[in-house]
Amino acid sequence: MSQTHSTPLVHFARPFVAVDLVIFTIQDADLKVLLIQRDEPPFQGQWALPGGFVRVGDAHQDQGEDLEAAAHRELAEETGLPAGSVYLEQLYTFGKAYRDPRARVLSVAHYALVRPDRSPFVKAGGDAAAVWWFSIRELHTLTLAFDHCDIIGMALLRIRGKLDYSDIAFSLVPPTFSITELRVVYEIILGKSLDPGNFRRRFHRMIDDQILEEAPGKRLTSARPAKIYRFRPMHKASAN
Repeated sequence: MSQTHSTPLVHFARPFVAVDLVIFTIQDADLKVLLIQRDEPPFQGQWALPGGFVRVGDAHQDQGEDLEAAAHRELAEETGLPAGSVYLEQLYTFGKAYRDPRARVLSVAHYALVRPDRSPFVKAGGDAAAVWWFSIRELHTLTLAFDHCDIIGMALLRIRGKLDYSDIAFSLVPPTFSITELRVVYEIILGKSLDPGNFRRRFHRMIDDQILEEAPGKRLTSARPAKIYRFRPMHKASAN
């Protein structure tokens, strides 16, 4: 009869675990991502995604915070926005060797969506020299820290893909909008023009599916007042 011997976990190498946040908003008809300027090495002075290490305690007494709790904590610390006011979702785990010159660090990336009316209230956390909303179109001119360019690229693919089967756009539009205004938001996220007729049919399918509903009031335009709409409460993208 064979015996099973368990090796104490202390004998295994333990990598660090971090959370990085890709925070999107729409400003001036442009999709933007929040970057911070690092105030300390490595990559001091370079732009990077907000984030930080998952807090751990004594393995025998307190194992620290959950990943989701760490992501929410970092989001609040890095933006100053109230908890629960921003859509947050886990994206992917990045664990390539040497992605961090200090040690073996695994990053569980998340993406967050900030409504345009809330984005002006974002403020830098204490460990950042500066914070700025950068256009997705100008990221190629920057040299980002770590592998953050790859993380942003994957997050962008994720939100573009989810437009086709979810109400994720709710978190990037004002509370009410016209058909044209929502189409413009879709075009900004996708980075391409959409046929107005096809989008109108898609829009009405969302009404039929009870994802959208007509809202009180009208939007004044140069032509004639336009109806305004909103996402139905049960279909609002979760901010948790």
